[in-house]
Amino acid sequence: MSCTEGHTGALGVFGGTFDPIHYGHLRLAETAREALGLAGVRLIPAGQPPHRAAPGASGFHRLAMARLATADNPAFEVDSAEVDASQASYTILTLERLRARVGKDRPLVLLLGVDAFLGLPGWLRWTELFDFAHLAVANRPGYSLDGAGLPPELAAQLEQRQATPDALGTAAAGCIASFSMTPLAISATDIRSRAARGQSLRYLLPPPVLDYISRHQLYS
Repeated sequence: MSCTEGHTGALGVFGGTFDPIHYGHLRLAETAREALGLAGVRLIPAGQPPHRAAPGASGFHRLAMARLATADNPAFEVDSAEVDASQASYTILTLERLRARVGKDRPLVLLLGVDAFLGLPGWLRWTELFDFAHLAVANRPGYSLDGAGLPPELAAQLEQRQATPDALGTAAAGCIASFSMTPLAISATDIRSRAARGQSLRYLLPPPVLDYISRHQLYS
């Protein structure tokens, strides 16, 4: 697919377990929105993640926390479809659904961290992702994607599809771009561990999410 035709109004797609959602997630979404010129970002909490253990909080709670965390940002929206679905949460199925909803011309941009990008060859129908969306990879400052160290099949896709961020708004799907962000040293695993030990979670996640965790005694 050409990376030089289409129209603007790119929508970012950011999935994850969000168990719980925290400032690291929100900063990645906001940085991507700004760096890639996205019209908005749709956050999609996973319902039944197929490649990891069951989340510490139910889909209901993780969805509620995501909504609380994004309520003050009009560029963010939360999608409940994976939590509502009965089957496992596979990215290709989510992108198929979104493409059917937004039409064939609107650019969709799947937001990934470097680690997730490197693991793409293990994803279900991973080469078909490019039929439905662009991929945008959040890099550490000073790091750049290149073929060295990539799985050969992924390096081949990168060579064919690599583009600049401004190209993502000019085609509906098919390109790979990267953007730099300073990662915050916050992880959901650490937050759950701190909660279990009764330690403070303040300044790791938005106050409404902190209040929700406390009120529902999640992760303790």
